[in-house]
Amino acid sequence: MNISKTDIDALNSVINILVDRKDYEENVNKVLSDYRKNANIPGFRKGHVPMGMIKKQYEQAVIADEVNKLLRENLEKYIQEEKLELLGNPIPKESEEGIDWKADQMNFEFELGVSPKFDVKLDVLKKITRYEIEPDKKMVQEQLDYIQKQYGKLISQKQIKKGFEITAQFRNEEVELEKMVHFTLEQVKSKKASKALQEMEVGGEIQLTAKGFFSDDDTAKRLLGLDDQKLASLNKTDFIVALKEVNERIPAELNTELFDKLYEPGTVKTKADLEEKIKTSLKAQFEPQANQKLMNDISEALVEKTKFKLPDSFLKKWIQTTAKEPLTEEAAEEEYNKSEKGIRYQLIEGKIINENQLSMTFDELKEFTANLVKNQMMQYGQIPEQEQLDGIVSNVLSNQEETKRISEQLMGDKMLQFYLEKAPLKNKKVAFDAFVKEAYGKA
Repeated sequence: MNISKTDIDALNSVINILVDRKDYEENVNKVLSDYRKNANIPGFRKGHVPMGMIKKQYEQAVIADEVNKLLRENLEKYIQEEKLELLGNPIPKESEEGIDWKADQMNFEFELGVSPKFDVKLDVLKKITRYEIEPDKKMVQEQLDYIQKQYGKLISQKQIKKGFEITAQFRNEEVELEKMVHFTLEQVKSKKASKALQEMEVGGEIQLTAKGFFSDDDTAKRLLGLDDQKLASLNKTDFIVALKEVNERIPAELNTELFDKLYEPGTVKTKADLEEKIKTSLKAQFEPQANQKLMNDISEALVEKTKFKLPDSFLKKWIQTTAKEPLTEEAAEEEYNKSEKGIRYQLIEGKIINENQLSMTFDELKEFTANLVKNQMMQYGQIPEQEQLDGIVSNVLSNQEETKRISEQLMGDKMLQFYLEKAPLKNKKVAFDAFVKEAYGKA
């Protein structure tokens, strides 16, 4: 067997493999002998079928199978030994004459797409903004109000007033509505309905016009659990409102008792301390969004500013030949155009990983997975023992798809940390509304 490579240009090569009969003949004869031993052909005892008959029936298929095994093994070995950096996989070139499986020598050619040579310069990221989202006073106050309500007291009332929490059953036979709803007077749009509700007492019922009862259709659908069609039908009629409960929620006092319920005793002593904790918590909630925006901007900038050519024709052909469903040349080209930016960024990212030794170890993957599992369990108030945690991690990493997903997440974190440390980014502190408007152009 002889293997050689011809470079067409910097991005395209052809590997030529010349296979001699002696390279596969021994294996073919062994396989045919095994076939002969086990063949059941009418008129012949098992193991006594003439070899000529076996060869006539099976030889070409066996040769094809053995030759393909040789090609796969030796092609892969050659690529590894020569340290060829390729895009996609080698594509067999079809011979116009076809393959003569009985020839003493057979020649096979494989097209290669070669990975381009280029440099990555991080100074192209100097105009990229890293947003640090700061919670504003309104957000902090809303969270403070929520905490006080959550830990406050409920005092039962007989009649409804603004701010009270209302529990009522809504009924309508035509749309099969029978649902217990929790709402407040502030969510009621109809002044007539609002006045009627305030005149009711717990235990009473009243028939009210459905249309315009709630502040808007989205609120009505959400609270009543109806789709557009059923809400439209309901709005043409009335419903029965049976008042079940009215509660006044008295906000919890901002004192040591509340602080110690929320955080480790002694760590929060004043309202200002609590506000600072809330700010820290909100910033942590905003961070993933800011980081995702940063990574999107970085990848766009690197792809735009890092110039190199790709073996376009090869990649289009590779997409066409490896597709699960048959693709036309036009469809393959369209698919390539969609994925070209992704291919470019993968190459850029791969170069950064290799040059900066950012590749992950299995121990890092295990530790990262353990932290993910632990954090998820702690959200439900569970603190796993180490033995239990090790078992869950082992089970998760035995799933190939999960391992791939978590590996990508870990590498994403590594890349983010690398850019934060090495790239000349502009840091900018903004409120959340300003971030949304500035980053996405939305108010």
